[in-house]
This record gives sequence, C-alpha cells and structure tokens, in this order.
Amino acid sequence: FPVLPLEFALTKIEESDIKDDSGNEPVTEDDADPEDLEVFYPTDQWQTLRPGQAVPAGSHVRLNLQTGEREAKLPDSENGESDGRGERRRKRLGKVDVDANSFTSEELKKALAKMKESEKAERKEEVRKKFRPIEQLKEEFEKLNMKMETDYEIMVKLISKLNSSASTLDEKVAALYDLEYYVHQVDNAKDFLSMGGLRLVIEGLNSSEAALKEHAAFVLGAALSSNPKVQIEAIEGGALQKLLVILATEQPLAVRKKALFALSSMLRHFPYAQQQFLKLGGLQVLRSLFRQKGMETLHVRVVTLLYDLIMEKVRAGMAPEWELNPLWLKQMEEKIQQYQQVRLVPAVLEQGWCTLVPNLLAMPEHDTREKVLKLVGVLMAFCREHYRGDPALGTALSLLRSEYEELAAQEQREGDKDGYFRELLGSINTIIQELR
Repeated sequence: FPVLPLEFALTKIEESDIKDDSGNEPVTEDDADPEDLEVFYPTDQWQTLRPGQAVPAGSHVRLNLQTGEREAKLPDSENGESDGRGERRRKRLGKVDVDANSFTSEELKKALAKMKESEKAERKEEVRKKFRPIEQLKEEFEKLNMKMETDYEIMVKLISKLNSSASTLDEKVAALYDLEYYVHQVDNAKDFLSMGGLRLVIEGLNSSEAALKEHAAFVLGAALSSNPKVQIEAIEGGALQKLLVILATEQPLAVRKKALFALSSMLRHFPYAQQQFLKLGGLQVLRSLFRQKGMETLHVRVVTLLYDLIMEKVRAGMAPEWELNPLWLKQMEEKIQQYQQVRLVPAVLEQGWCTLVPNLLAMPEHDTREKVLKLVGVLMAFCREHYRGDPALGTALSLLRSEYEELAAQEQREGDKDGYFRELLGSINTIIQELR
C-alpha cells in the first residue's frame, strides 16, 4: 500500500467511523490534557507516533495507509539548507531549544506563557503612551471642578476689585472690561444690579480718568440693553444726566462714543426715559455734536438713534395679528399713552433737524448715506415743504441717483438683481417722487 505525506492524505471520515465498538467517541490528541503531552524525539528514520506525543516544529509527518498510523522523522538535509532553516527557527523561538534532549511539555507551556506576557507588556506600554491613567484624569477633573466659578461669583470678584481703594487704575479698567462681557446677559445684568454694580458704574461716569469713564459707560450700555428693570434703576440713579454731561463737554472721542452707546441703550423702548431726555435738552446736546470738528463718526450714530426713536413711536400702536389678546392690548394702551407724552417730532422740527440731516448725504460712505436716506424718508411727512424749497437737497439727490444707477447696473450685470445699490437707488427715487 502506498504511504502518503500527511498534508496530502485527505480522506473523508464518516461519523460512524470515528466511534469505537461501544459507540463512544475516542479521545483524540487534541482532547488530551497539555499536562499529559509526551514529547516525540525525531530521527532521520520514520518512527511511529503514539497518541498524545508532541511533535517538534519542522518535523516531517506522514500517514502510513498500510498500518493507519502516523509517522514522523527529521527533515532531509539538502546542502545545509534544512539546517539553516532550523537555525533560523531556533532563533525565532528564542530560549526554547527544540533539539534539546531535556525538552518537555512543561517547558513548552512556560515558553508560551512568556511569549504571551511579552505581548501583553508591549500592548500595555503602547496604551500607556497613548492614554493617561484614570487616576490622573480624575485628579485633573477634580482640580478643574475646584476652579469652576459661576457668572455670579465672577461678577462678585470683579465688582469687589472695582470698588477697592487698593486697586490700581489698570485693575479697575480690566474689571470693567470683563464685566461688560457678563452683563450682556439679561439675568447677569439683574444680578449686577442687586450686587450694587450699577451704582458703581454710574459713579464711574464722574471719574476724572478718561479710561475709567469710557469703560464705565460701556458696561452701563451693555447692562441697559433690552433690560427694563436696569433701565428704570439707571434713570432713577441719575445716569441720564451724567451721560448728557459727557456728551455736552470736552471729552475724548472714545469716551463720547461709549456715552452715546449707553444713552441709546437707555432710550430705546423706554418712553419715560425719552420724555426725560427731551426735558433735559438731550436733543440740543446731540445737535451740538454736528458743530464740532472730529465728531463725524458720531453723526451716523445720532441719525440712527433718531430714526429708531421715531419709528418706535410710529409702530407702538401697530398690533401684530398673533398678539390680539386682551392682556396685550391693555399693555399697549398704557404704552401708547406713554409715547403720546414724548413730543419727539415737534422738537426735531423746532430745532432744525429738517435742514441738518440732508447735509449728511454728502458723506462718501454708503452705509452713512443709507441711514440718512431712511431718516429723510421718515421726516418727509413733517419736512416735505422744507425739502421742496431746498435746492441743495434736489441737487444732492440727482447726483446720488446717477451714481447709484451706474452701481446698480453693474450689480445686475454681475447677476445680483436685488443688490444693495439697487435698494439705495429705490430709496432715492422714492424721495424724489414724493418731492414732486
């Protein structure tokens, strides 16, 4: 009978063939306990393998079809090639000497365990380099949590620094700078009020230091924005008078900018403050800025403020469809009554704003022209006769129309049919049409 190498002796074994006479499956080599493995020592001659024997790597194994037993021997040496492969194999196995007579299953197990331990150590070191230990992360989070402060706590510290006589000017300015960030939030502004911070910044408007005065006005404007409670407390605390004094006296431009910002925040959506503003001569103070050199950057801000205040009063009685409920109507009645006491338009006409505003159309900035055109359009209902008799206004509008016709045409050629310049051209044409 032929003898085939094991790797080529592929035979399909029926399930019934692998059972003994009693019907039980025999214990195979794979099922043997590793402790019971006996090492087979090959030679250059074929030897029969007994069940349970461990065959060293590299040995030749075959199935003897005549006897049905497995046999093994050392690989044939061809010009030293096999010995070279065996040597390389021994180097890969490290301390495990497969040719040693003392080679046992216990040594095999220990060698395998060492290999696994080495792999685990390498993986552990790799993980350690990529990730920090959980204990270190917990410690860092604990430190982070200790440093976490609420907005309230931070504002308490900033106000304390602002109110301290030991703080330098730079420290007070820095505290105000940080406070401006926090009081933009409505709830923070209310807390700022309860802490006494509002009183401190109003007092800061009287400071002889321009930097302190500037940042105090900046914080005040931020706290006042869309915050009725703070608006009421501020006007009762004398903030309106102090802001008008800053705008009416010689002050650096930066200080006046912040004072105008705070004034605008106080007046918007607060008819009582608007009424007090007119009583204190606030409109005359704003007009005086147009007679001073170096105040051009404030002109467009004043124009924007006047436009907003006039439109605010006009829209006060306009109820959106979704707000037609009894409670809203009652609140609007009260608000309309408050706005009726604000005689803003008569004051604008009396103080010559109909003449003053159109002169700003000569300014080169498109944004400034846009805001001036809006105010001229709003004032048209009250200043129409004056505008019709003003040849300078007619000339300015004609020049602007020619300029913006060209710019709008260029926009359209570029594919922007509803562009910015086309919108400005529409405002100019509307004013010209109403003056005819």
